[in-house]
Amino acid sequence: MNLLVVGVSYRTANVTLLERLAAAPSDVPNLLTDLLSQAYVNEAMVLSTCNRVEVYAGVTAFHGGLADIAAVLAARAGCEPADLAPHLYVHFEAEAARHAFRVATGLDSMVVGEAQIIGQLRDAYAVATERDTAGRLLHDLMQQALRVGKRAHAETGIDRAGQNVVTAALTLAGEHLDGVRGRSVLVVGAGSMGALALATLRRAGAGQLYVTNRDGGRAQRLAELHGATAVPFASLAETIARVDLIISATASTGHVITPAHVNVPVVILDLAVPRDVDPMVVDLPGVTVIDMELLAGAASGGSGAAFGIADDAAAVEAIVASEIDAYRIVRRGVDVAPTVAALRARAEDLVAAELARLRQRRPALTDEERADVALTVHRVVQRLLHQPTVRVRELAAEPGGVHYAQVLRELFGLDVVPAAETVADVPVDVYPPDIDDAGGEGA
Repeated sequence: MNLLVVGVSYRTANVTLLERLAAAPSDVPNLLTDLLSQAYVNEAMVLSTCNRVEVYAGVTAFHGGLADIAAVLAARAGCEPADLAPHLYVHFEAEAARHAFRVATGLDSMVVGEAQIIGQLRDAYAVATERDTAGRLLHDLMQQALRVGKRAHAETGIDRAGQNVVTAALTLAGEHLDGVRGRSVLVVGAGSMGALALATLRRAGAGQLYVTNRDGGRAQRLAELHGATAVPFASLAETIARVDLIISATASTGHVITPAHVNVPVVILDLAVPRDVDPMVVDLPGVTVIDMELLAGAASGGSGAAFGIADDAAAVEAIVASEIDAYRIVRRGVDVAPTVAALRARAEDLVAAELARLRQRRPALTDEERADVALTVHRVVQRLLHQPTVRVRELAAEPGGVHYAQVLRELFGLDVVPAAETVADVPVDVYPPDIDDAGGEGA
């Protein structure tokens, strides 16, 4: 089985397409079921954030797995796979692992170095584990990816230098408000993004803070934690009328803020995917709406240089590179394991056949004598096989090591299921041409 990542991000698609693909937490279980029902998909995990929708999968064949995943995503987006294909990025095996590590470290985020993505990745992995859609391949990948993410934030200054999406959004909003210090702000949504927004606003010296949510209890608890005032969701328009800035980040599938709610000049940060703000609000006089699409452009395409963190980003890239080397070694060991198992099984079959012949030729042997002979033969075979099997595992971890298992199979005529097909002949008229490109796709 091989690792495959298929995704769409703010770099490859507009917000409208991302909105159609975005999976709320309640949608993910059904999406996982759809993926696992496909012929070539044996394991699956879905990462859906503001800026990306990605499927991490264990597939039995590259082309079949890609077609299966593309079909599921296209059905969710309400289009044909061929129409979705230009927006997809695809990573296979080691490059898929590299992508996962870059996601976990924040290198692929819209704003390089933001730490929120590691929690989102952990949550996605937890759902896949709970639904039993993650097998050994994804378990190994995610456990290493989460460790790599922690290592990057612990060993480099990317935490201090990087800015999360909320900080970057507030910076952009501050350009329209002459700073956020002293400004009154309404946060719509009491989830993790809302909590992050309140904490960031408090540190930035914002003035009166309000928070609202359809679940009033959650809004009240969040307000108490951050020194804000909880207001009823029904009074949304009234609260908007007395604030300078609105930050909306709900998990709603429909528009939360409409023209009926806005009747005064105000700056609105729409950090939700799907968007919380009705597009008609943009046309209201004196209203500035900054959504994820505008924020993506302001972040200079996710460039670390845009925020002065090139050195830290380079250090994290080095960590990712070293971890990929380790991943390759482990995967090559896994790849050669079926061949070693087949060789040992062949030896056991030969021993069993010879012992059966011995029983026919020497019926006078006692059970104790037969047991002694069997033990001796088994020991000889195991000693003969020990060095070759240990050595082939070592050689498999070296450059070009993938060929050693093949040679072993040919020498002993072993019947082992061949590795999955390669990606060399993917038709570019059906799938995007950037397969195995290691570039970041945003978080």
